[in-house]
Amino acid sequence: MFMQVVVARIGRAHGLKGEVSVEVRTDSPRERLSPGTSYATEPASAGPLVIRSSRTQKDVYYLSFDGVDDRTAAEDLRGVTLVTEADDHAEEDAWYVHELVGLTAERPDGSRIGRVVDLEAMPAQDLLVIQQDSGAKARVPFVPPFVPEVDVEGGRIVLTPPYGLLDGETPEATGETAGGS
Repeated sequence: MFMQVVVARIGRAHGLKGEVSVEVRTDSPRERLSPGTSYATEPASAGPLVIRSSRTQKDVYYLSFDGVDDRTAAEDLRGVTLVTEADDHAEEDAWYVHELVGLTAERPDGSRIGRVVDLEAMPAQDLLVIQQDSGAKARVPFVPPFVPEVDVEGGRIVLTPPYGLLDGETPEATGETAGGS
């Protein structure tokens, strides 16, 4: 089964000649963001876009696209996502953002925390963005010690974040001590 997956989200214009920064949403940016690659877009009216050039500077990707030749045209692309068709992935313990968004976030005992609303790609590790039932958002590092279980088919994700990342926590509820003595 094929589905649309986000490869990158276009950010700010960079310079005067139509270059933009992008928030990478793929594990293989060198391969996916190479010149000559064409992408459909969300919204569809912004594309398709063909990458003219690609470069990195301090871990930030910058792209230019055919037909986008000045800063004004580049600014018009801000917030547009580059999407592609992707087959079901075979890698174990790997998920697309769209598979995670909407999952119920809960503790190991089954108590509800909230739901997953996004995944932010960061240099050290990805962060799950959880909309807590309290209304506040929490960012939890997407690493096995804090996310021991992802059950996409069951519609849930189990979290064991360190004390202080979630609203309404007390050291007693998490098993940690406040003084550390």
